[in-house]
Amino acid sequence: MPGTTETQTLLIDADDTLWENNIYFERAIVRFISFLNHHEFSPEQVREVLNDVERECIVKHGYGLHSFAHALVDTFERLSVRPVTPELDAQIHGFAHGVADHPIELLPEVSETLQHLSTRHRLILVTKGAIAEQTGKIERSGLKQYFAATEIVAEKDSAVYEALIEKHELDRESTWMIGNSPKSDINPALATGLHAVFVPHGNTWILEHEEVDAATPPQRLLIVGRFAELREHF
Repeated sequence: MPGTTETQTLLIDADDTLWENNIYFERAIVRFISFLNHHEFSPEQVREVLNDVERECIVKHGYGLHSFAHALVDTFERLSVRPVTPELDAQIHGFAHGVADHPIELLPEVSETLQHLSTRHRLILVTKGAIAEQTGKIERSGLKQYFAATEIVAEKDSAVYEALIEKHELDRESTWMIGNSPKSDINPALATGLHAVFVPHGNTWILEHEEVDAATPPQRLLIVGRFAELREHF
């Protein structure tokens, strides 16, 4: 239980839990919509189309910049009267590649909090996306030292959490999933019998939005305002 000296296993999400991520995609989307300059669709309508296309691209290409670039090109092809020339394709891909160039921006007090937690509990980083991209972010973040293991998965669903439980021999009664996404972090972890800590982020990706499920006792669900608050519970 949080607040005791018992060692827990904390599975911790990365993007928008430990560092900023989605804000860079949002800025790229704003630039893309301005570049498209659609004369009939409002920016909001273009975004709705892009959201639908992104869902399709996730199925085909998974998560990450490669999939995002495909979504931008596909959206342009659907909405623009102009054909996608090699020059236009390069420009559109540039919006996606620009996301890769930003430095890692840790959220407030993340390093200090991980340092505190790592001396008391077993920490496992669990992030989804393209392996090379996520590995690079983990390395650049300087946070890898606090984790007993890191897991980069293609999706976060109940089957993946079950596999992690088996692989790391996790005790469901003392294992928590901590993250900002109801869809990927909280709800599937609860469905697998784990506890969960929801750390809301103001810029969570719209495709990760879901209502947060209730925890069925003896499971527990905590909601904290900031990552640093984990020090009060663990």
